[in-house]
Amino acid sequence: MKKYVLLAIILLLFYSCKEDSLNKYIFIPDKDDPRMPAYTEFGYNTFGAKYEDSYFLSSDYSSFNISYQNGKLNLCLQGCQENTENPLSESMSLIFSFPTLPTKETYQDLAALDGITVDLTDDSCNMIINKENQTDTLIVSNGHLIFKRVQLLRIDDEENRAILSGTFDAKFFRNNIPETMSNGRFDLGITEVYLYYIRE
Repeated sequence: MKKYVLLAIILLLFYSCKEDSLNKYIFIPDKDDPRMPAYTEFGYNTFGAKYEDSYFLSSDYSSFNISYQNGKLNLCLQGCQENTENPLSESMSLIFSFPTLPTKETYQDLAALDGITVDLTDDSCNMIINKENQTDTLIVSNGHLIFKRVQLLRIDDEENRAILSGTFDAKFFRNNIPETMSNGRFDLGITEVYLYYIRE
């Protein structure tokens, strides 16, 4: 009996370690710009973009989530802005909001985003920056959010999460000042923990 209890404990520890490793942030530097994460499609929970003369990046302390509200999907990336000349960074959130297909409130529904390109200049879309306790809805003159690949990850023959990988770029006005975000990329493992359905 002790053998079975020990085996059960070992299997439980192994599975929990495997789950923890899937939720970790894994930074693989881009070969052309080592401050940026490389574009990957493995659920490394990273994102990044060049933002004017600085970088918007994920880190060990970053977060992300997806919410559905009023027929729109909101992809929120919570990271930090790092200036190339200043080692100090400040927290920053970037939110993409766009109309989407009806959802059954599960991460499996995200598979419908595979290969979708969102035109951020469309009136039904919003791009929002939140930093320094100020929220700005941007006026986008040119920009796209591309879901290059959305895949459902299976572990031990059971679906575990949706992996969303893609790119984004935009030219916009923030407080009437023209700004640019370029070479954006994301690789996110979405489980029910990161998914919210907000009812009005």
